[in-house]
Amino acid sequence: MCGIAGFYSKTLTLDSLKIITDRMHHRGPDASGYQLIDSCGLGHRRLSIIDLSDAANQPMTSHSERYTMVFNGEIYNYQEVAADLIKQNPSLAFKTHSDTEVILEAFEYWGTSFVNHLNGMFAIAIYDKETRKIYLFRDRMGIKPIYYYHHNETLIFASELKAIVSLPEIYAKMTLDTQSMVDFLHLGYIPAPRSIYNEVKKFPKASFGVFDGKEFKIQQWWALNDKIPTETISDEVEAKKRLKELVISSVKYRLISDVPFGTFLSGGTDSSIVTAVAQHVSTNPIKTFSIGFEDAKFNEAPFAKKVAEYLKTDHHEFTVSYKDALALIPQMANMYDEPYADSSAIPTFMVSQMAKKEVTMTLSGDGGDELFMGYGAYNWATRLDNPLLKVGHNLTSKALKIGSSKYKRVAQLLNYPSSVFLPSHIFSQEQYMFSMEEISSILNTRDQSLDFPEYSEKVNRKLTAAEKQSLFDMHYYLPDDLLVKVDRATMQNSLETRVPLLDYRIVEFALSLDQSLKIKNNTSKYLLKEVLYDFVPKTLFDRPKWGFSIPLGKWMQQELKEYIESYIFLKNDFIDTKKVEELYARFLSGEHHLYNRIWLICVLNRFVLEFNNR
Repeated sequence: MCGIAGFYSKTLTLDSLKIITDRMHHRGPDASGYQLIDSCGLGHRRLSIIDLSDAANQPMTSHSERYTMVFNGEIYNYQEVAADLIKQNPSLAFKTHSDTEVILEAFEYWGTSFVNHLNGMFAIAIYDKETRKIYLFRDRMGIKPIYYYHHNETLIFASELKAIVSLPEIYAKMTLDTQSMVDFLHLGYIPAPRSIYNEVKKFPKASFGVFDGKEFKIQQWWALNDKIPTETISDEVEAKKRLKELVISSVKYRLISDVPFGTFLSGGTDSSIVTAVAQHVSTNPIKTFSIGFEDAKFNEAPFAKKVAEYLKTDHHEFTVSYKDALALIPQMANMYDEPYADSSAIPTFMVSQMAKKEVTMTLSGDGGDELFMGYGAYNWATRLDNPLLKVGHNLTSKALKIGSSKYKRVAQLLNYPSSVFLPSHIFSQEQYMFSMEEISSILNTRDQSLDFPEYSEKVNRKLTAAEKQSLFDMHYYLPDDLLVKVDRATMQNSLETRVPLLDYRIVEFALSLDQSLKIKNNTSKYLLKEVLYDFVPKTLFDRPKWGFSIPLGKWMQQELKEYIESYIFLKNDFIDTKKVEELYARFLSGEHHLYNRIWLICVLNRFVLEFNNR
């Protein structure tokens, strides 16, 4: 796990390369490397996980000396890929035990199709000295990030946005993307390919790009929608057997490491199944890490402890006070580089900070909710698909607006025009964000539309409303919010985190699984839970689903009140301050479900203020 940076430019220098690379020192404190070849610069910050020797440092050049590469991530099946390459070329002798060298030789042998042989998370840049072209590759689910700036004959890329804008001559060109503000207020994050800047984009997941000094061509090499089969798997016995095999295989792959490792354990289904399988295949007690809260309503630590005790792990727990969290909030903007409102980033950072004291690599349970339907949004998608509610949703919404805060929230969910993109609306209102109607009144910009191109591509079978909602989350919420959260929070602490449930084989299996095995008898993630109960007693999970979050709404009324008020009323060209004042007054008068909307304004205004003061 590392940080990569680079460029293809006639004007940038070795000093430029060092600036953008070292801006991400936290991603790789163990070693650094910089190489300038022709007009191409490749930089690397290394966090050593596999083959800790200096021979595995990057940039690395292929045996033929034609290709040079920097790489962020892990290839879990690199030993099998290496064996395949040796089978094709018996004279091939690897000089290291690293997956980096395997990637280079695989690219040399198979060309751009080599990515289809990889099981892993990765962001890869390869320069071809012969053709003078640079190639970028990103993994299937978008676990590892790439940002890029392309203007005329210059291409700059990096693992984090802060690296690109660390060059003064580039930052001076940045302008704010108002369409990304619409996305942010609606979703709480900015979905790819946009960033907060018009001039910088997020490189799409499951894609590769080629730049020859003039034209930058990007194309997909794997697509979620293409993996949806015409027929679903509905045999529960066979499906459970297959899923169990896949999870065990995936966890085994992700335990390949030359450094100490552990797991994040919240006590929920996803982290528990990853931890249980990791302990099942390990000979010694694995280290587990949990965060607790002083507020009992948000404290999952006792549940995590019970799971850890049953599995006999080496368990570590840290209880967070509001003071601990408040001290981190100002750092969030610098950590995520653009407006980002997921407050669970705070406990994620804290559990990463705790884990780093003991290990260098962890496993996480991310992906289970999106793949196996663990969110309430999927139930709402089914309800709103009811023909009767489709006809009467606006009338029902008006009736509920006069009720309690809870009913007003439901009223917002039911209040949508027929032209609205329903999956994003459901997500937005489930997360207490702004509806598109609200955004049109509070945001001073002509950009008032949404665009989700990946989602709109055709699929091989007619999907249910819940399946459509799940697919939306896999395309956007998972890579652009949850995986961003984990990547930045862990890498800020120089900690690698692997996500076994996002092994592409499990993803493709989940896409083929019938909905009746995802939600059964009102039980969400049914099949995944059935596999979990083979390792941990069901009685440990007889409780409602909890989210991994902080009591943000409560803090905003008390300890965070002064902080919030210092930003939400700021005047700028984008936000209608009068509308914000009205919204905040409603929040203070008891409409506590508006807390996330207030938080969104606070985060956006703070970013705009700092940008304007640059």
